Amino acid sequence: MQSATRTILIGGTLSAALAAPVLAAAPTTMDVTVNIPQLKVAEYHKPYVAFWVEKAGAKPKTVAVWYDHDMKANEGTKWLRDVRQWWRAAGRSMTFPANGITGATRAPGAQKISFTRAQLGAAAPGDYVLVIEAAREVGGRELLRIPFTWPAKAGAGGRAAGKTELGTVSVAFR
Repeated sequence: MQSATRTILIGGTLSAALAAPVLAAAPTTMDVTVNIPQLKVAEYHKPYVAFWVEKAGAKPKTVAVWYDHDMKANEGTKWLRDVRQWWRAAGRSMTFPANGITGATRAPGAQKISFTRAQLGAAAPGDYVLVIEAAREVGGRELLRIPFTWPAKAGAGGRAAGKTELGTVSVAFR
């Protein structure tokens, strides 16, 4: 009887050990590549860019905001409302600089940023949308949406192509 108890315990331990790698293989990070185009205009300013996640029935969650956060007297926040959709969805209720999500504006070219599951607010399985909005002084504004499902499959992702303020935006999971 005692050896049967040991066999059950060992079997339970082996089952847990075999299941652990399967759980660890699920992606925990979303990698986003944003291409900011170099526009041929007389007066070029780097865009303000906001990233947020939407899920039906849930409050939008801001995951990153690129703006001139190092201006004296926090003057860079004055133009955040130009990122209109984000401002209405989540920005106006925030305090800036926002710890962990505030970043500097970025130069033209490919810019990479990564988010963990916790940063995305993807606690529950389901359908989500990553929204990226850019607005530029003496320029335009543009909004792209990339739907994704959580939990995601490694390597899966999505793409969207901007026409003015944003170039191609791609998402991949690892």
